[in-house]
Amino acid sequence: MWVTRFAPSPTGLLHLGHVASAMSGLSYARPGGRWLIRMEDIDPQRCRPEYARQLLEDLAWLGLFSDAPVLYQSACLAEYRQTLDILEQMGVLYPCFCTRSDIARESAAIFSAPHAAPDGSLLYPGRCRSLPAARREELLARGRPHVLRLNMQRALECAGGAESLYYNTPEGRRVQCRPALFGDVVLARRDIPASYHLCVTHDDAKQGITLVTRGKDLRPATDLHCLLQNLMGWPRPHYTFHPLLCGADGRRLSKRDNARSVRAMREAGMCKEEVMRAAGF
Repeated sequence: MWVTRFAPSPTGLLHLGHVASAMSGLSYARPGGRWLIRMEDIDPQRCRPEYARQLLEDLAWLGLFSDAPVLYQSACLAEYRQTLDILEQMGVLYPCFCTRSDIARESAAIFSAPHAAPDGSLLYPGRCRSLPAARREELLARGRPHVLRLNMQRALECAGGAESLYYNTPEGRRVQCRPALFGDVVLARRDIPASYHLCVTHDDAKQGITLVTRGKDLRPATDLHCLLQNLMGWPRPHYTFHPLLCGADGRRLSKRDNARSVRAMREAGMCKEEVMRAAGF
């Protein structure tokens, strides 16, 4: 019996890609397990309370209800800060004052072309990792904007080495992780108090998630999450990855590409069974 979760960001209306993701987790949780809803709403620029409310309304119309009170990440900011404090005490975090243009310029100078991490983000060359302590304290005292980065090499040492990092699938297959490919990732941004990677691993532990079901596009990020779980001593859930739902043009359905919302389908007269079939269930 699995405990799974559906964790949308309330930046738009529920669409078929959401429904497919929600049903993927629910299919493992039923019968006998638990299926939870989490709102990943820590981005103040993009997340809106009305979208969170509408997401829950559309899920309810489909007959999908959380087996526990909905968790809102915006209510957990103090807990994320505590986690960052622990990581700082471990010596695996450092402030980075570089801008994106700084990183692109330095990366190009070192590698002849900017290198990317598995998730497509620009690989950080590491300038601020070796910044003298006095210079670092001076910039912090002056209020210089910065992010907090994970010192990957030190984190791997504290986590017991790369060979200790793996996750299991529901079928019992063991998958080795390679978080070093991400380099020194950002765990707290200037405008958002904690990164997706930190929040999701914290919340999975807090909610007792035993199986994470996520799209195949997030498989590489799972390596980072296993590293954070080892560092924090959090339970390691199993992981499985579902195919992404695509439109007629072959592109994945997403809010940024104006995927048709469940609400629009309702208003057009479709019943919930038709919506479920359109989502592949």
